[in-house]
Amino acid sequence: MTRLLLLFALAGTLRAVAQPARSRPLVGATTFSVSFPASQSKEALDGRVLLIVAKTNKPEPREQVSDAIETAQLFALDVNGLKPGQAALVDASAFGYPKRSLRDLSPGDYYVQAVLHRYETFQIKNGPNGSRNTVKLPMDRGEGQNWRTAPGNLFSKPQRITIKAGSKQSVAVVMDQANPDLPVPKDTRFIKHIKIQSKRLTEFWGRPMYLGAHVLLPDGFAEHPEARYPICINHGHFPADFDGFSETPPPANMDTTDYIERFKLYGYKKIVAQEAYDFYKKWTSKDFPRMLIVEIQHANPYYDDSYAVNSENIGPYGDAIMYELLPEIERQFRGIGQGWARFTYGGSTGGWEALAAQVFYPDEFNGCFAACPDPIAFDAYTVFNLYKDKNAYYSEGPFRRTPRPGQRNYLGQVKVTIEETNHRELALGTHTRSGEQFDIWEAVYSPAGPDGYPKRIWDKLTGEIDPAVATYWRDHYDLLHILKRDWKTLGPKVTGKIHLYCGDMDNYYLNNAVYLMEDFLKGVKNPTADSEVAYGDRAEHCWNGDPTQPNYISRLRYNTMYIDKIMKRIEVSAPKGADLKSWRY
Repeated sequence: MTRLLLLFALAGTLRAVAQPARSRPLVGATTFSVSFPASQSKEALDGRVLLIVAKTNKPEPREQVSDAIETAQLFALDVNGLKPGQAALVDASAFGYPKRSLRDLSPGDYYVQAVLHRYETFQIKNGPNGSRNTVKLPMDRGEGQNWRTAPGNLFSKPQRITIKAGSKQSVAVVMDQANPDLPVPKDTRFIKHIKIQSKRLTEFWGRPMYLGAHVLLPDGFAEHPEARYPICINHGHFPADFDGFSETPPPANMDTTDYIERFKLYGYKKIVAQEAYDFYKKWTSKDFPRMLIVEIQHANPYYDDSYAVNSENIGPYGDAIMYELLPEIERQFRGIGQGWARFTYGGSTGGWEALAAQVFYPDEFNGCFAACPDPIAFDAYTVFNLYKDKNAYYSEGPFRRTPRPGQRNYLGQVKVTIEETNHRELALGTHTRSGEQFDIWEAVYSPAGPDGYPKRIWDKLTGEIDPAVATYWRDHYDLLHILKRDWKTLGPKVTGKIHLYCGDMDNYYLNNAVYLMEDFLKGVKNPTADSEVAYGDRAEHCWNGDPTQPNYISRLRYNTMYIDKIMKRIEVSAPKGADLKSWRY
């Protein structure tokens, strides 16, 4: 029996144990026959068939799968060598989210849509003694690892169906559509794009692998060929292009009827456009420091970025960025190319990356500004202790277990549990292939399993934690643990460089780990940390250190809000003889 079938068998067992007795809809005979025509591919394809069932068709069902209570229903299965015209059968055994099985789907009218998230075969160098493992993964195709929009992914047009209690039916779903290729961003006067083939990553993945970046040039770059510049790396999720910079203001008559639920605001698109233009005006003003700002493209077969560290499963992205991409950027665009003139900042994933870059490459950066970072201490891994707790999904007592919350709002109202989020990921992809948050932590932090895929930190179905894998995580990627363990050598290299910011009502409970880091940084001696930690009162994800502005504004100002602190750091730390003038015109 395959590993996947074992999961499905276990799922059935757990349902029988966990569900109270109730009458269940007699719709188990409903099946879906999912196929694609030869017009889309004459070759057999590997991947994950995703069947989405929704109550509405606006937006399309594939756009409705989420952690929200309003999520559409998803059923899925892996396919290997699916031929044109051959049907993949989605029946009651297919793993589902949030309903576990088609048998749990109530009678009624629905819209259905299918997607084939295509996988490719890799021979990756993560086996014993440098040997290679064969794995099947979704190659990023310029979209930032998004199964909904990945070029070449097949999908069907939504169709309306009716499920009747007790009736037998087989619904044919044909994936006769394909996502198109995405446009390549074009260079402008200020924004340049760079792409290199990485030797390190190519060797690891067994095929050509690339790194990219969007570089914002300072005003006067062409007119001052003698100038060499400091560099700031703005870490974060996959950037299709350099975001938040516009040489033109938004039209006065720009539509403002758009609504963003997160901030309870109408007209947010115009606010974003105005902030982008305001940044351009600051960037080109007389007194603004001249520097390079870089956004990195390091999407990979597991996620929309690599977390900018070396990993058994992702590959040596940390070294590839540090020793291949950055030197090339500094060469092409006249960066100073020394640690005192490099800084990192970012929020959420980018916040973790900013701090990790400072910790793992302490001499190569002169300061990090980490906002709402992903868990930087795994004994506060969102709401549980990865090392002491036995289960990620529940806190357990002798007679009861309580679900652990996964997201909240600023009032503490829970949106989704950790279990529900992880089951959504499991439906999207087995073997850590969902392209989502918990899976990328696992892909980056875990050792490689004997099959070449990441070892599970916990059973994805039940939440039971593997303490051996947790120990590996601690020793390699728990940033607080690493700082404590290595402070004797790391401390002198990072003192004065660490800045942390987090809302005390972060939606993902990321402030819990920041509290632990703050305790350490405040108490450590020989040397003292000379760090900064600040919290936003009732501020949600991703508060980044400005108490004077609402988060919907401050989140758009990463590229300007740390400039004064960066300049002060340069003044007090630049080595004797450093170039402090050529870039101050």
